[in-house]
Amino acid sequence: MVSNQPRKQRKARYNAPLHIKQRYMGAPLSKDLRSKYGSRSVNVVVGDTVAIMRGDHAGTTGIVEAISLKHGTIVVEGVSVSKADGTEVTRPIYPSNVTITSLEMKDGRREAIISRK
Repeated sequence: MVSNQPRKQRKARYNAPLHIKQRYMGAPLSKDLRSKYGSRSVNVVVGDTVAIMRGDHAGTTGIVEAISLKHGTIVVEGVSVSKADGTEVTRPIYPSNVTITSLEMKDGRREAIISRK
């Protein structure tokens, strides 16, 4: 980012195109994954197992069900809140508040991406 002013930084982050917002979806790896892959953080992908480290649901572990680049959030299985009428809705979480404990490796493409770092 160019400016040091917080308001311009927030505006640039909010108005960024999706291919730039993808870079903000990184989360730290657990200690064993960190030593295995030699990387401190990777982008969160649907299917990753994460442990929530901050907030009301700290300590909860679940699988990532959805990712919203528009809002910069992820949805974790089993993390929900009750609305006033009693219905349960999923609780979006920022990726910086979770730790990845298991990576989803559907194909060799993600492993190649991680090994490039």
